[in-house]
Amino acid sequence: MLGYVVRRLLMAVPVMGVVAVVVFSLLYLTPGDPAQVLAGDTATPEQIARIRASLGLDEPPYLRFASWLWHLAQGDLGASIFSGEPVTHMIGQRLQPTFSLLLLAVLISIGTGVPFGVAAAARRGGFLDQALTMFTTLGFSLPAFIAGYGLAFVFATTLKWLPVQGFVPLEQGLDAWLRNLILPAVTLSLVYAAIIGRVTRASMLEVLSEDYIRTARAKGVVPWRILFRHALRNAAGPVVTIIGIGVATLIGSAVITESVFAIPGIGRLTVDAILHRDYPIIQGVVLLLSAAYVLVNVAVDLCYTLLDPRIRY
Repeated sequence: MLGYVVRRLLMAVPVMGVVAVVVFSLLYLTPGDPAQVLAGDTATPEQIARIRASLGLDEPPYLRFASWLWHLAQGDLGASIFSGEPVTHMIGQRLQPTFSLLLLAVLISIGTGVPFGVAAAARRGGFLDQALTMFTTLGFSLPAFIAGYGLAFVFATTLKWLPVQGFVPLEQGLDAWLRNLILPAVTLSLVYAAIIGRVTRASMLEVLSEDYIRTARAKGVVPWRILFRHALRNAAGPVVTIIGIGVATLIGSAVITESVFAIPGIGRLTVDAILHRDYPIIQGVVLLLSAAYVLVNVAVDLCYTLLDPRIRY
């Protein structure tokens, strides 16, 4: 197992290398002259020249890339063009809101999608199965920002049960932290829970038709034991895979959700950076999210061996 983990992490190195090249190229792939775009239409040639020098655009790309990699290896992602703050510090300030939101959304999605999918498979064609179909259709078709505004209107504006926006750090209390995250986490988990529920149902139906399940039923094994001990464990492979893949969906949707609920996370930082063409922040955020996604895929691969003893690496 340890050898596989090491090999899997080493395989991620070239992936991150390709990501680094793409991220660095963002500055050069942008239409037009980045310095002209940042300076504005009324800028003088001297101002544009100063911006080009500050961005290093007057140097050959390979020299700039080498310098960027050297600073990156030291944990230096550069400084924001507009605020002048270190990008590492700015991202660090936004990590807790975003990761708190993602963690709660994942827990809600798994806690809702997996039991719902198991129940729907156990009662195929019944009420729960039809309800799951309606739920997945709603989750797939309802945009995140519409769901967010709808939930905020009902539970925050009308019923006044929950705050409509903002974020409270966990250090200030679990209750306040949770109350501010419930609405955005539910908004973020709608599509994710729908996907997990649908995949769980399909995988469970396939396993429930196997001979060993019929044998267990013939022996009089308790139904819940058949579902959760025998069937769910063998059906968990595709479910774990979709959970790992869905992290990318959550990260993309978090940008919209944080904007709707005014959460000061990485999503809002990215939107502001894109609007202001703050390339160092964009590069730092893309690198961070890419590394997180690679680590999630490694964790998913490791889960396969725990869920299915037949898998050996």
